[in-house]
Amino acid sequence: MRRRTRKFIGAVTMLVFVCVYALGAMTVAQGAIQDAGKLAQALFYVVVGLGWILPIMPLIRWMERPDPEDA
Repeated sequence: MRRRTRKFIGAVTMLVFVCVYALGAMTVAQGAIQDAGKLAQALFYVVVGLGWILPIMPLIRWMERPDPEDA
């Protein structure tokens, strides 16, 4: 698969993942976190705000792989 195709597939996948992740985070925030203290809320938003990066990193590595050499 060419790099250009991988980037397109990766971009669409990331867009879908981030939308679903944000909806899930909002659902949790409106439920359990709403009644928690300010420190717990701040910690939740920091962890959730940075938490999407770890699952996306393998996808980014896959997207940025060089094309196989044309022999």
